[in-house]
Amino acid sequence: MAEETRRAAAIGVVTVSDRASVGLYEDQSGPAIVAYLARVLTSPFHIVRRIIPDGFDSVRDTLIDLADNEHCDLILTTGGTGPAPRDLTPEATEAAAPRILPGFGELMRQESLKQVPTAILSRQIAAHRGPCLIINLPGKPAAIETCLNAVFPATPYCLDLIGAAYIETDAAILKSFRPKQ
Repeated sequence: MAEETRRAAAIGVVTVSDRASVGLYEDQSGPAIVAYLARVLTSPFHIVRRIIPDGFDSVRDTLIDLADNEHCDLILTTGGTGPAPRDLTPEATEAAAPRILPGFGELMRQESLKQVPTAILSRQIAAHRGPCLIINLPGKPAAIETCLNAVFPATPYCLDLIGAAYIETDAAILKSFRPKQ
C-alpha cells in the first residue's frame, strides 16, 4: 500500500488505577506511554486516552469500546497486572480479546527481571480482538520503557498480520522487524 494512502493508526492508552481515576494520584504511566510513542513512531498516529478504575468490568468494557467503537489498532494498558485482589487487567484483557499472544508477556517479564526481582509478580499479557492488538504493561514508567523496548520491534509486524494500521518506528531509536517480501 502506498504510504500516502495509509491511514493514521489509532492507539488507545489506558491507565488502570483506582486512585488516578478519581484524581487522588497523578497519572504518570499513561503520559510515559504517549511520550514513548511520540519518540519512537515515525508514522502518523493519534492517541485515545482513558483513565479507569481497577477491576474486571471497567477494563473489559473499556478495551471492547476502544477496539470496536474507537477502532483502535493498538491498545496499551498500564496498571492492574500485579497479584493484588483488584489487579484484574489480564483477566479482563482475555475476556475482551481471547486470542492470547503469550510471547509478549514472556519477553516483558524476562527483560524486567534484569532490572528487578519482583518482575516475576507481573502478569501482563497481550492478545488481539480482531484487528486490534492489546498489550498490558506494568504501572511504573521505567518498567513501561523496558517492556516496550522489548516487544515493540515485533509490534508493527504483528499489526500487519492482524489487519491493523501500518506503523513504522524510527530505526535509529528502535528498529522494528518485518520479514523481507
